[in-house]
Amino acid sequence: MLSINPKDISTVKLHEYLLSAVAPRPIALASTVDVEGNPNLSPFSFFNVFSANPPILIFSPARRVRGNTTKHTLENAITTKEVVINMVNYDIVQQMSLSSTEYPKGVNEFEKAGFTMLSSEKVKPYRVAESPIQLECKVIEIVKLGNEGGAGNLIICEVVKLHIKEEYLSEDGTIDQQKLDLVARAGGSLYLRAKGGFFEIPKPLTTFGIGIDAIPSEIRNSTILTGNDLGMLGNVDSIPSDEDVDKFAKEHSKYIGNNSTKKHTFAKAFLEKNDVISAWKVLLMN
Repeated sequence: MLSINPKDISTVKLHEYLLSAVAPRPIALASTVDVEGNPNLSPFSFFNVFSANPPILIFSPARRVRGNTTKHTLENAITTKEVVINMVNYDIVQQMSLSSTEYPKGVNEFEKAGFTMLSSEKVKPYRVAESPIQLECKVIEIVKLGNEGGAGNLIICEVVKLHIKEEYLSEDGTIDQQKLDLVARAGGSLYLRAKGGFFEIPKPLTTFGIGIDAIPSEIRNSTILTGNDLGMLGNVDSIPSDEDVDKFAKEHSKYIGNNSTKKHTFAKAFLEKNDVISAWKVLLMN
């Protein structure tokens, strides 16, 4: 058996072990606003429910291991003391992943991830309209666990309003877990789907993905491509060059043609194989 003293290994290595050992973990897609009302959206898998009376959720935006900086979510929670926890199911998992990109302060992750901002009833932060369950919360306490990189900050929240889409309810009014199809986080690039096994989403770029808001509207408004498909397309730092697209078109245009429906269908097939660059080339063909 491998026995480890946490103080004998690097924080990075310890972090990797812990994330793989304590898994799968539910995901809190946390929406906050700063003092000026600018929205922020970011996912956290250090998260769970801890009480029903009062209804308490806790999630932890840890200090970054590299750089020992704090996340905008933590800064906003400290100053405004409000947050919306949006649950993540399989239908929005790629968009959720895109929202975890470390965009600069002031960038609206709702727009980058292609989510719709929905006004809350009890708090100022917006809800994610596409999320199956949205929990409006008041922050009642923040517990700082340390000052070094990797240290957590427990944001203890009281739920003041729940919103559950009726399509995920059973006839008796309870939540149908099969319909809900939540996803959870594991180690590395792995996730776990409630209706299936493990699947992989490449970690967000160290550079910035272009975002769904930068995708041409003809593609963004596709009736074939899903939110997950768009999330994958938005998680590239640049689109293929005209030269690369022309070269690809010479080899594939006789199979694909210039019909929008066919192009989107072929692009979706490439995305199902995680070949995002080829999907982009299909979509950009003239």
